[in-house]
Amino acid sequence: MFATPEQLASANKANIETLLTLANTAFASAERLAALNLNAAREVLEEGMNNTKALFGAKDLQEAISLQATLAQPTMEKAVAYSRSVYEISAQTQEEFSKLVEAQFAEMNKNVASTLDKAAKSAPAGSDVAVAAVKSAIAAANSAYDTMSKAARQVAEIAEANVAAATNATVKAVGATAKAKKAA
Repeated sequence: MFATPEQLASANKANIETLLTLANTAFASAERLAALNLNAAREVLEEGMNNTKALFGAKDLQEAISLQATLAQPTMEKAVAYSRSVYEISAQTQEEFSKLVEAQFAEMNKNVASTLDKAAKSAPAGSDVAVAAVKSAIAAANSAYDTMSKAARQVAEIAEANVAAATNATVKAVGATAKAKKAA
């Protein structure tokens, strides 16, 4: 019933490997975000300089206003693309973390079931009711965890759909505003 030194060493090794995987996932995500931010900053700077040059090149106020409306839409589209990229990186990282947690949870359940089976074999007569009650409680906890995981995935999917709809609506609204300013 007690863990052997080999079992403890194996469990510790597995836990360290899981922590390393979590750390590597977090660092990879941070690296992707840093690269995205650096590229976005570079593009904003270059685009800002080009837009400023174009605005200074306008011959009159009407041309400057028209040019400004034309320049707003690509900037908004890039901002939306940036936010989508940040969201995708975050969602992928969260998904990887969830997979690790689910794997750990499954392994823990397997170990608890194995330990419970071993305990049931060496338990005194008449304790099978208590063992059955513990197994039933574990099954109920697993069912609750599965239900919560499914609900969390559904919420994430709904949030992702809402983010996509909102960003598309924003791009369309900016495009319509830019067209209306050009027509005016």
